[in-house]
Amino acid sequence: MIPSQMLKGTLEGCILKVISVKETYGYEISQELQGYGFSNISEGTIYPLLLRMEKNGYIQAQYRDSLVGPKRKYFSITPIGEQELDNFVGSWKLLERAVNRLFTGGGKEE
Repeated sequence: MIPSQMLKGTLEGCILKVISVKETYGYEISQELQGYGFSNISEGTIYPLLLRMEKNGYIQAQYRDSLVGPKRKYFSITPIGEQELDNFVGSWKLLERAVNRLFTGGGKEE
């Protein structure tokens, strides 16, 4: 299980990645993340992030009819969101490299 404090800084970027692949809704995002090993991410965690990302202009929402119940709010990534996702990937790679160097004894950067 991944501790929630570790997830906090990376979850928004991961959600943006899921949305960048296809338009999707909250529950489906939760299921997709679980498929990648994010085991304890509830919709209650995802929805506040989706609202914040929508306010920041990273994603946009559209209500659509559902075959099995009420309308669903589908999210798609915006050009600003694509840029934010690119920034996240760049930052993630820097962090990943630093942590790997520290834990594998790769030495300090000069």
